Amino acid sequence: MTEPMATPGQATDNTINGLSQVERVVDAYVAPTKTFQDILRNTSWWLPFLLGVVLAYLFLFAIQHEIGFQKVAETIAQNKPSLQQRMNSMTPSQLQSMYSGIAVFVKATLYASPLFILVFALIGAGVLMVSFNFGLGAQAKFSQYFAVWFYAGMPLLIKSLLSSITLFAGLGADQFDLNNPVGTNVGFYLGDAPKWVSTLLQSVDIFTIWTVILMVIGCATIAKVKRSRAAIVVVGWWVLAILFMTVMAAIRG
Repeated sequence: MTEPMATPGQATDNTINGLSQVERVVDAYVAPTKTFQDILRNTSWWLPFLLGVVLAYLFLFAIQHEIGFQKVAETIAQNKPSLQQRMNSMTPSQLQSMYSGIAVFVKATLYASPLFILVFALIGAGVLMVSFNFGLGAQAKFSQYFAVWFYAGMPLLIKSLLSSITLFAGLGADQFDLNNPVGTNVGFYLGDAPKWVSTLLQSVDIFTIWTVILMVIGCATIAKVKRSRAAIVVVGWWVLAILFMTVMAAIRG
């Protein structure tokens, strides 16, 4: 028995089924428009979130076994001018206690990274929804912006993987920077530049720029607006975030 032909305007089975979760992830890199168009059909976001959690814990494992959280704590403390005066007046036991406290905090923060990923995604999706739905008159759902947030962030998973590989390859503990672990941005190579300068130029990062581009494509797709208008919103928020972090770095010295 032959299958009936689809009449004009009637969806085929392939259209109804859409992309699989794996196809979505792959297309986020090679054909992002397909991924974001599929979000209009299904707002599932679990796979990129799961991949992010796996790579976050891989990074934690790499730090623990290749450097150690105690050494990370010492590096953090020594790079904070606000702690230098206090450290000079501390006894060895007090220094050790301070390093241990920082190490526990850093380790706990990394273990809690799945929670932070979700919180940032909720905030980011909310900001995008308000910006597009109220600012540009779009009618996309919060769940769609939430899914776009995760799929647009797929390039950052590559950066996370590279960070772990760099540690396993033997990056020296003295060269490791928890906030900027791999040289995919200009700020990584500045050495002793003022903190606000390195913070500003850390934003000139290959994978961050890639993520911003995907965010523009994704928001334009679900909000049904021109990409130029979506770029104004997304890039505008990105620039504001950069300026905020740069100002905070300048205030902290």
